[in-house]
Amino acid sequence: MAPTGKPTLAVVGATGAVGAVMLQILSQRADIWGEIRLIASPRSAGRKLAVRGEEVEVVALTEDAFDGVDIAMFDVPDEVSAEWAPIAAARGAVVVDNSGAFRMDPDVPLVVPEVNPHAVRTRPRGIVANPNCTTLSMIVALGALHAEFGLRDLVVSSYQAVSGAGRAGVDTLRAQLSLVAGTELGTKPGDVRRAVGDDTGPFPEPVALNVVPWAGSLREDGWSSEEMKVRDESRKILGLPALPVAVTCVRVPVITTHSLTVHARFQGEVTVDGAREILATAPGVVLCDDPAAGEFPTPADVVGTDPTWVGRVRRALDDPTALELFVCGDNLRKGAALNTAQIAELVAAELMGGTSARA
Repeated sequence: MAPTGKPTLAVVGATGAVGAVMLQILSQRADIWGEIRLIASPRSAGRKLAVRGEEVEVVALTEDAFDGVDIAMFDVPDEVSAEWAPIAAARGAVVVDNSGAFRMDPDVPLVVPEVNPHAVRTRPRGIVANPNCTTLSMIVALGALHAEFGLRDLVVSSYQAVSGAGRAGVDTLRAQLSLVAGTELGTKPGDVRRAVGDDTGPFPEPVALNVVPWAGSLREDGWSSEEMKVRDESRKILGLPALPVAVTCVRVPVITTHSLTVHARFQGEVTVDGAREILATAPGVVLCDDPAAGEFPTPADVVGTDPTWVGRVRRALDDPTALELFVCGDNLRKGAALNTAQIAELVAAELMGGTSARA
């Protein structure tokens, strides 16, 4: 613990896309931290980044960088987390990891503070995992509905922003948009593909003037890794290991903010009024639902905000136990950096209360 009595925080991957959002969030939320240490790859060491209105020098990722650190937030690729998170934990830090390296480890809790905050206290490996950005874009709203109605099964389609694929995804879309802007492209088979050429970046197809029904890598039986993450993570967060979940993930030409259509079946009959009341009062959720006035969430309005936005709330036409929803969430804020920060704040409160760092 820092001399101030406040915990020392490390941000690992501070120079990345999520790291940049994290530094903004740390400057906007209540300042509960003592020292904030910025850690990145050796090539980024020496850079100075602003956090809490001060310039802080980035240090290289080494074992010694974790000396005196109470909580370490990791915003790095899976393979880096897999190697370094256990090292940080062994040096005494509680790790909050935003990668996919530990999400399904039975000894690592997968936490969304609005849904299962209690899970953060049981972390035998000294690591807490942050869910995938697609799961996070819907799970706060679903968790509130599940707590009241009891979720029975789930069918989801995602409309995922290109920033979910990192800086390369954003750069690819912007480059493709510059190629197609002001043209008549999109009116003949293959004309967009010919204009874009072979440089589709991290996507298998052009994403400008297009939608791509694929996100992630190939898994068994034609499913994608992104689809399996939504299924497996929703089950773990909600404590429903046998929940039937069907997911189709689609990449759309949006920079930041994921959207999803949700068909959720519950244990008994549900009403729109009841669902709207729950969503309107749920922490971390904003209900924006007046189709007659043209009001419903869209990425263009939700980007840069923290909550999960919910609209188009309807009862299924053929099933009185099911609801249809449209949800949007900024995949870099709540979908990554914000949820990580909220988990870290839960752990900090525990440490400040004198509770053991490892359950």
